[in-house]
Amino acid sequence: MAYILNIETATKNCSVCVAKDGVVVSLKEYAGEGYAHAEKLHVFIDEALREAGIDYKSLDAVAVSMGPGSYTGLRIGVSAAKGLCYALSLPLIAIDTLELLARRLKIDEGRIIPMIDARRMEAYTAVFDAGYHKLKETKAQIITEDPFNEIEGTLHLVGDGAEKCRPVLNSARFVYHEDIVYPSSSEMAIVSYDKHKKSDTVDVAYFEPFYLKDFLISK
Repeated sequence: MAYILNIETATKNCSVCVAKDGVVVSLKEYAGEGYAHAEKLHVFIDEALREAGIDYKSLDAVAVSMGPGSYTGLRIGVSAAKGLCYALSLPLIAIDTLELLARRLKIDEGRIIPMIDARRMEAYTAVFDAGYHKLKETKAQIITEDPFNEIEGTLHLVGDGAEKCRPVLNSARFVYHEDIVYPSSSEMAIVSYDKHKKSDTVDVAYFEPFYLKDFLISK
């Protein structure tokens, strides 16, 4: 039996869940207009553990969404995860944020393209098949023409970066799922459990989020 705390803060959704053997037993999340991660994350962790009926010492691992995504959001989530791992001597598990977003959609055929807004006409994106195997590596994609013309079949677009693609990616093969906007820690449960069983962990001291792009300060 394994209890894993899952933390997802790569987007505007501040999301925490506790999972037992890959099954979500408690979930706390909030996706507001701004980023409320600094105020809500540790409160959500406490509440999720309480609702799961366990304490911090009952945890077997901590999993965190590794990016790409918001620079500040990722820093907050990873810092919290590292702090818990240090204090409780727990292993740290890192999970691809785009895979988590893709896992929010269930399809029988076609491809899933998760898109996280990267400002202007860019989106952090990758391509996954129906079994969530990555077919095209993560990149900051400039949406100016069809960048997926070599991929055949129906393409399902999800995430907060998808909507701005409509004027450019408007052929019949693109299907937009407006109800799937942000990744959630609930999709982390089965992934983190599988990684835990394989001891697929990262070094707590040296792990850093996958920012993909450098942090830029603008007015």
